[in-house]
Amino acid sequence: MEDNIFDMAFDYNGLHYKGWANPSSKKNGDGNPVSYHVVLNDISFGNVSFNQGKWINSEDRPEELIELVGKHIEK
Repeated sequence: MEDNIFDMAFDYNGLHYKGWANPSSKKNGDGNPVSYHVVLNDISFGNVSFNQGKWINSEDRPEELIELVGKHIEK
């Protein structure tokens, strides 16, 4: 299986975040991954997915931070 993990780095609320996202092998109707397992600063951020027009997370995280992670996934 092809390795699709990609890196991300950004600043939010005065902190620098560096990590990676691993897309799930399961695809949605558009052919995009259903979710992405995200790790930031060596800590699991959770599974991030795009649902009903917005980015959501399986963990309780700040909404702005989830949106920022989603923007990096879109890149």
